[in-house]
Amino acid sequence: MKPTIKFEAVLEHFEGATVLVTGGTGLIGRQVVDILVEAGAQVKIVSLDRFQVNDQAEHLYGDLTEFSFCKQVTRDIDYVFHIAGIGASVKSAKTKIASHLVPMLQMNTNMLEASRLNRVKNVVFTSSVGAYQDMGVFKESEYKLESTPMDFAGWAKRMAEAQIHAYRVEHGLDNFAVVRPPNVYGPGDNFHPHHALVIPSLMYRIHQGEDPLVVWGDGTCERDFVYSEDVARGIVQALWHGTPSGFVNIGSGRAYTIRELVETLNSFIDFEYAFDATKPTGVRKRLLDISLAQETLGYRPTTRLLDGLKQTWAWFLDNPEEYTQKVCYFEKEQHDLPLVEMGSESGNAPDCKVAQG
Repeated sequence: MKPTIKFEAVLEHFEGATVLVTGGTGLIGRQVVDILVEAGAQVKIVSLDRFQVNDQAEHLYGDLTEFSFCKQVTRDIDYVFHIAGIGASVKSAKTKIASHLVPMLQMNTNMLEASRLNRVKNVVFTSSVGAYQDMGVFKESEYKLESTPMDFAGWAKRMAEAQIHAYRVEHGLDNFAVVRPPNVYGPGDNFHPHHALVIPSLMYRIHQGEDPLVVWGDGTCERDFVYSEDVARGIVQALWHGTPSGFVNIGSGRAYTIRELVETLNSFIDFEYAFDATKPTGVRKRLLDISLAQETLGYRPTTRLLDGLKQTWAWFLDNPEEYTQKVCYFEKEQHDLPLVEMGSESGNAPDCKVAQG
């Protein structure tokens, strides 16, 4: 059954509404902020980053692992977009499992419970493809709760989804929606040299002049790369329409090989590259089936890989050091962070980024 309200009509309902976006300075969050500001919403951003991404949004600096802070910022809010999370490279996700898992458990539990207690009208939680068990094509109907997530941090995402399920069963709440995106890329991505995912990592190394750019594996493994603005639109649609099925996939609708990714980058950036087949290639295929989101939300990703990569590269050239202004959960202990409004406290910014939307 297709939704009767188009995306543009959905946006009309946000005019004058008070909206909170966690992780609003991150990859996905800043796109959601721009969409909502343009729609006439009164947007508040919660982040650990000490810079602004939209002059028309209110930036709040604070730690979502503090429950009292979460209760404070969700008071008198109409809609909550809980997008904040901790991005990680494959290596970081496998070796820094406590630094990855624990803060996510805390911030998810706190934000969802604070939203419930303060009677927020609608909430959307951004989960991850990592909450799935490992398989080639991911479809909502084939998900098994008793399965093991593909990575350890997937448990944090699953626990948040379970919390939302518990609200539905015990309290009859159906105003919490859940989306699962795959490999998201775009302006505002994490270009940290040690913790970035594949696309920003490749761009960073190209920018640093690695010659040739050595890519692990034979280039045949396939991944679902989706542009951040497309995901942001899907998240807005999910909050408004809801996800009665539990969660929906928000992806690109197709899989790209790593070779295709590198060749697309090379079509507009001049660099030499080589695949090292002696190194691990990785899981052969990971693709999200987005038919449920298309049918129930009207979700339509429109950004071609080439166009999305060009926009991401252009943004990176203009902002090559932004990642140094963000908190890195893998390299710093996050204790006693001041809960203050952004801009009201002076001092040096943290020295790297991982926390992002």
